[in-house]
Amino acid sequence: MVDAWMIDVPGERVLVRELGPADEGPLLTLFEECEDWFVAATGLPSGPGDVQSLFYALPEGADPEDKVLLVLERDGVVAGVVDAVRDHPEPGAVAVGLFLLAPWARGRGLGRALAASLLARAGGGTVVTATVPPGWVPGERFLRRLGFALDAVPAARPDPAGGRPGPRGAAVRRAVLRPAGAEAAGGPGEGARR
Repeated sequence: MVDAWMIDVPGERVLVRELGPADEGPLLTLFEECEDWFVAATGLPSGPGDVQSLFYALPEGADPEDKVLLVLERDGVVAGVVDAVRDHPEPGAVAVGLFLLAPWARGRGLGRALAASLLARAGGGTVVTATVPPGWVPGERFLRRLGFALDAVPAARPDPAGGRPGPRGAAVRRAVLRPAGAEAAGGPGEGARR
């Protein structure tokens, strides 16, 4: 089980905690607020099954016990969600399936502080993989600022985010971060599953 912890963002009270049953309503609201991301990722706005599929979506070969779902609360309001899988695609790695902030929470340093906190807690694993919808400039810029290398060409999405394909849901840009001191085996994008 993941403990709850505070992250340091000047002027903000920000809590990161494990997702619980009472979070379904706030997540529905978050997904509705993030229509821009859903349209960029799938070509469709968020649908009723997207929150439910968040609980069950796993990349091929992942162990359900390694799935981690976290919410970010700003002043007691759910402002973001992170879906990640530990030890995937290899031991020590982390595959991030969804890292989503509400539009009103973006541009405040919350995403960067959350990412730094999560990377520190990952303990210098071998690799962190993530994906971004092709052409989603804010996500591409965010990943580059964190030190991720993005594949130049979109790849087929092995596991559609939200569990339902849309007109744009067939491809993603893979991103890879190899923490300092981690083995340098493989090139950018190798092993990214989500």
